[in-house]
Amino acid sequence: ICNPPYGERLGETPELVALYRTLGERLRSEFRGWRAAVITSDPGLASALRLNARKKYVLFNGALECRLLVADLDVEKRTPPAPKPLSAGAEAVANRIAKNERHLRKRLAKERIGCYRIYDADIPEYAAAVDVYTAVERGDERWLHIQEYAPPREIPEHVARDRMRELVRGAGVALEVPRERIAIKTRYRAKGGSKYGRMAERDEFLVVEEGGLRFEVNLFDYLDTGLFLDHRPIRARIGELASRQRFLNLFCYTATASVHAAAGGARSTTSVDLSATYLDWAARNLSLNGFSGAAHLLVQADVLSWLAHDRGEYDLIFVDPPTFSNSKRTDDFDVQRDHVRLLKLCVARLAPNGRMFFSNNARRFRLDRDALDACDV
Repeated sequence: ICNPPYGERLGETPELVALYRTLGERLRSEFRGWRAAVITSDPGLASALRLNARKKYVLFNGALECRLLVADLDVEKRTPPAPKPLSAGAEAVANRIAKNERHLRKRLAKERIGCYRIYDADIPEYAAAVDVYTAVERGDERWLHIQEYAPPREIPEHVARDRMRELVRGAGVALEVPRERIAIKTRYRAKGGSKYGRMAERDEFLVVEEGGLRFEVNLFDYLDTGLFLDHRPIRARIGELASRQRFLNLFCYTATASVHAAAGGARSTTSVDLSATYLDWAARNLSLNGFSGAAHLLVQADVLSWLAHDRGEYDLIFVDPPTFSNSKRTDDFDVQRDHVRLLKLCVARLAPNGRMFFSNNARRFRLDRDALDACDV
């Protein structure tokens, strides 16, 4: 009798799927003639066991509905069951993704785009973003990154959970991507609002390509992957404008914009971020494309403090701050409250006729134009 890990906050992570698959294999190979019983709340994990259950009991672990599967581990080898047909919802998602892919195929090939969004809550009931990442060093193997949007409060959690499972199944079937190559970021309701569940700890990096440049991504261990897909046009624009320019990248994250600037012929790049983890990642991205040395500087610092003390001059600046930050190593940052101070510090470092790109993802953000009347916005 076995009670392996499961639960709403754990979800169907690749590690859990692998655990259940291994458990089923060991039961079938080492315990022939025995009887096994396994309890789990997740149908996907139960399926990964590949046990032919002769009885299934519905019972509850607290409020969590579970299944107790009872299987006779017969001596004869059983062939794995054929995949279950898609539910109506999963089939609708699969059809929509297949249609989107047909529509995008020529452009993706022409522009050599290997990372892209294939589905964005196209069907309102299946509210998630599905992104494709093509791993160029693994024979152009496709991986999926699926990020759930917060469901409306009136939708029960078990309904949202079932829809998410259907979406994952539909996406995998439509794009022929096995479950172990699908990263899922699911939400759960907690005090203070909806939150994402705990990330995995696989430390697995893939190399992907964008415009002939290569970048490392990590689909499982962080909320974001290391490559913001919505910044692809601005990265390309920076590359076009960077020739002989001194480029400054603030809140640089993994320095993908710096790589594009360097590839575009920038005289120098300076990338500033508070996170040592992201700066190490940035160094690998630069190195992956053949850029290193004193011309490509990586600075670990609080951006506002660094700007207040820096005396450099830059022809091209890219600044993409977080909506909010409350790091223990520096003062709190709020983009709405602090953007005027931030941008004035940036302007002080801008060369004559220099250009600055400013972006953020705060949905209610409003630029204080009056406070920036000395700038040509």
